[in-house]
Amino acid sequence: MKYRVRLTFPQHLIKEPVIFNMAKKYDIMPNIRRARVTDTIGEMILELEGAEENLKNGVESLKQKGVEVEFVEGDLIE
Repeated sequence: MKYRVRLTFPQHLIKEPVIFNMAKKYDIMPNIRRARVTDTIGEMILELEGAEENLKNGVESLKQKGVEVEFVEGDLIE
């Protein structure tokens, strides 16, 4: 199963390996489609692939860390 998500990272998480840790812990394969990072905010559009329960748990873990998660429809590269 795949989720397409837009993630917005608060400043204190920009330098943390949040995606790597989530992917490893929940056996999720991330595919970064677009990213933009500044000194104050980080934004990424990702495809996340894995078992449905793992995806739900992984997304929930991102939210608990303070990452804003928005589900995206359609083509990610425009």
